[in-house]
Formats: sequence, structure tokens, C-alpha cells
Amino acid sequence: MRMAVKIRLKRMGQKKAPFYRVIVADSRSPRDGRFIAEIGTYDPTKEPTAFSVNEEEAKKWLNNGAQPTETVNRLFKKAGIVK
Repeated sequence: MRMAVKIRLKRMGQKKAPFYRVIVADSRSPRDGRFIAEIGTYDPTKEPTAFSVNEEEAKKWLNNGAQPTETVNRLFKKAGIVK
């Protein structure tokens, strides 16, 4: 049986000051729960928004069948990781 793996955001930071980590996790685990790997960060509070990700890791997970969420897919498109 294959695990349904997602690339998604994990919320960090205080109230009204969100900061996110880009993680690879089993789709059944909770948003801020267990994860397999951490591949980057995203800070929407900065101007312009700060986004950094390990491209090699991201591509490796995408090639292995990990599905990015809508938000992560948008960030990957901006960064040029996904066409």
C-alpha cells in the first residue's frame, strides 16, 4: 500500500503573525502534526513575501509522486520549480 504524500504548509508563529514551513507529510496526518521532511519556509508577512525552498528536495519529492497543495503549487510556480 502506497502512502498518499502531500507537500503542504505547516503554520508556525504567533497569533496574527503567521510563518509557514514547507513540509512533506502523509495526507492523513494533521496540519501541524507529524511530517516526513521539511524542505523550505514561507513568510507572507514580509514585503515582498519571503519564500525559500530546497529545489533539489522539492523536485525529488514531486518526481516520487508527492502532490503539492494549491498554495504550495502557486509558490512553486513563482519559484520556477513547477511549470
